[in-house]
Amino acid sequence: MRLVRAALAVVAGFVVIVLTAWSAGVLYYATPGGSRTTAIIAVGFVVVTALAFLLLPRRPRTLAAFVVVFGLVLAWWLHWPAGTDRPWQAEVAQVPWATRSGDVVTIHNVRNFEYRTETDFVPHWETRRYDLRELDSGDLIAVYWAGKAIAHIMLSFGFGGRDYVAISIETRKERGEGYSTVAGFFKQYELVYVVGDERDLIGVRTTFRQPQEDVHVYRLHVPRENVRRVFLDYVRTMNAQRERPVFYNTLTTNCTTAAMMHARVNPDALPWSWRALLPGYLPEYVYEHGRLDTSVPFPELERRSWVNPRAHLAGKAADFSQRIRMAATP
Repeated sequence: MRLVRAALAVVAGFVVIVLTAWSAGVLYYATPGGSRTTAIIAVGFVVVTALAFLLLPRRPRTLAAFVVVFGLVLAWWLHWPAGTDRPWQAEVAQVPWATRSGDVVTIHNVRNFEYRTETDFVPHWETRRYDLRELDSGDLIAVYWAGKAIAHIMLSFGFGGRDYVAISIETRKERGEGYSTVAGFFKQYELVYVVGDERDLIGVRTTFRQPQEDVHVYRLHVPRENVRRVFLDYVRTMNAQRERPVFYNTLTTNCTTAAMMHARVNPDALPWSWRALLPGYLPEYVYEHGRLDTSVPFPELERRSWVNPRAHLAGKAADFSQRIRMAATP
């Protein structure tokens, strides 16, 4: 029994430490980006909690009091509202939304910026129409900038090999706001679906960002009806979040987990994997399940999928999407 009590005490202690750290994060980020005042409050919360468990004699009561306090912090955090009317950065100033008439889907606020540099551009938000009868391909796009494990995941949908629309699930940052992985756990960013021309969403990453990012475009080998279901699920979510925005979360609601949730509209969706947490490995995971071209080993497919050189040559050409999909040199 002593061993059992000791084990339970260790587990309870670990849980208290984790919940204390999370609560301190909530208190710190009570103001956007944190502040000196909230930092003092967060540190004070940690200190008081530690002293309470170390000095008070009746630890079960202390634990019960801690659970109550944590519940109050959690309830307060859950009621933080996501916003729509803020000074957004230009790249995410508009949110997409769509209407449907029969087989024709009209998407408003399709991004098609003209870039001189990553931060110097002419913004264009367009309305485009897509015929579901021509939707015949889907591509998994993986963007690398920090090693093999970390990647940004996008999907692109092809219509008859002539028109492509890419969708990137991102943080909707305000002007002057940077990205922090830690802040992403504490409702510091809204989630936004950026729908754009591939010359924008791919080109800005291959050509204009410094340092440039490595972009791989993988053709999905899945039934056409699967692509259609996923596309329409993206559209439904875009419309829903236009009315009721949601928060980004570094772990649970990000570019990869959201994309995998959309894929679950299909009956043969891939099971969840740890590679959703390290999305740089997601293309290989999809390959292992036969959803990419398996006629070549994955390292060779990975090499062929790298589009940066072709994107540089394509520039701002009207057939940018076709050019970056030209077969790579064997």
